[in-house]
Amino acid sequence: MSETFLPELPQELWRAGKLELAHGVQQFLQLMRVASAALGQFLAEVESRGSKDLYGYGSTAAWFADVAGLSRGEAQSVVKRAIALNPTRALDGSEVPAFAPTVGAAAAEGMIGDERIDQILEILGKIPADTSAEDRESAEKILGNLGRGAGPRQVTKAGEDILGWLDPDGNEPKDPEPKQPRREITLERRRDGFWKLTGLLDDELGARTAAALEAYAKPRPVDEFGQADLRMKCERQGDAWAELLDLAIASPDQHGTSGYRTLVHVTIGLEELKTGIGKACLDFVGTMTAREARMAACDCLMLSVVLNAAGEPLDVGRLRRFVTPGQRRALNIRDRGCAFPGCHRKPKNCHAHHIEHWADGGPTDLRNLVLLCGFHHRLIHHGDWQVRMAADGLPEFIPPQYLDPLRRSRRNTLHRA
Repeated sequence: MSETFLPELPQELWRAGKLELAHGVQQFLQLMRVASAALGQFLAEVESRGSKDLYGYGSTAAWFADVAGLSRGEAQSVVKRAIALNPTRALDGSEVPAFAPTVGAAAAEGMIGDERIDQILEILGKIPADTSAEDRESAEKILGNLGRGAGPRQVTKAGEDILGWLDPDGNEPKDPEPKQPRREITLERRRDGFWKLTGLLDDELGARTAAALEAYAKPRPVDEFGQADLRMKCERQGDAWAELLDLAIASPDQHGTSGYRTLVHVTIGLEELKTGIGKACLDFVGTMTAREARMAACDCLMLSVVLNAAGEPLDVGRLRRFVTPGQRRALNIRDRGCAFPGCHRKPKNCHAHHIEHWADGGPTDLRNLVLLCGFHHRLIHHGDWQVRMAADGLPEFIPPQYLDPLRRSRRNTLHRA
């Protein structure tokens, strides 16, 4: 990379003549273009080495967005341009040639700016896929050399001529093919342990997603104690997304899960799991408290891993399915939905909760199981409510004393009306 010197600024620009002003603009314009091209070379190298290995980010664009303070879309445009103009390396170390090397050389000399680069790349992207490599290379050289001094209209005209020459007959007359839907989802784990989900959906899928979230994000009705749903809309939609995921994962046709709601790898001692003090690991993607592991393990496929003091695996247990499909069907018939008083959630939105937790010796049978939606499942595990099985074989709930000093038992009557 050639050494670049900053042009000197006159001490008082208002004294500069028109020729000096023009030269200054041209010098700094070239300097900006050279710097932009050099930045692209660095970004292409980061892409070659892998941003995840270098910095822990899932993509170069994500890392550059944080470094430069840009939006993901702005950063993606810069990185896409850098990769097109510079050679990169494949996973096996072999060099991947630049998509537009002539344009890249002109950019490195400061002779072409980002606007013309993007215009040329767009034209090159329209070249038919069956065009020979020789013709494609020739077209890129023509446009790259033309871009050194040409304006947008000249580049557009040259692009039309090139495309007409490479495909003189044009597209075969036929009914237009439907466009491929544009759908983008990015999921990244942040340093604070949370996951950031971003996406871009076409109009149809966006409408379907909005309808699904709206259906599951409705505020919970006011309960018998007069407590309203105080969640913000974004929080309700987040909980709705969790419910939709549970539905998809629990489907018996779902690839990779076979209808199992969760796979939990318990990497703490049994005693810690019983007391709720300690850490567990959920599918080896992050830590969770033992208390949260107890809740997740109510309705899951369980793999216990016993570790010694040095963290070495001593025993890896067999996979255990705590609630069988047959038990789940019977539970759905008995409870008909979330059994918590006043909850309207249907069986498909519920987890199977162990009244006496399996880690405490509780059996996995109908007398020890109750259907609970995600919200009330957390409430039972983390709150002061209690659930028990009545003499008639149906679950009943005991509220905390601050809600009912007499702690009278309650049932959900909505599903049996």
